[in-house]
Amino acid sequence: MNTQIRTKDVALTDHTKAHVDLAIQNFTKFGLELTTVNTMIEKEKKGIKVEFDIHIAHHAPVIITQHDESLDAAIDLAIDRANKALRRLHDKAVTHRGSESIKNLEIDSDEPLKVTV
Repeated sequence: MNTQIRTKDVALTDHTKAHVDLAIQNFTKFGLELTTVNTMIEKEKKGIKVEFDIHIAHHAPVIITQHDESLDAAIDLAIDRANKALRRLHDKAVTHRGSESIKNLEIDSDEPLKVTV
């Protein structure tokens, strides 16, 4: 997985970099094939904007944008939103795989099996 953290008009401290790196590592817990995670942190007129651009194999990219007054608050809110989006994508994939299995179908033995051609 490729990761990139870019900043614009914001000093990237070791604490902030470690916080974002840990969050990106936690994104892998959903079992999705993450190919690239780009993080953009930039200063705006009224606060900070944090953007996660998460690319997943065989899916559309997940893009999370969060604005806030504080850098740490913006990062935390963006991480929470990204976790929620990845969890939903994971649940959708797991439910889809489990519902279409032919092994899960049960045949009632009292009725004869009808096959139409």
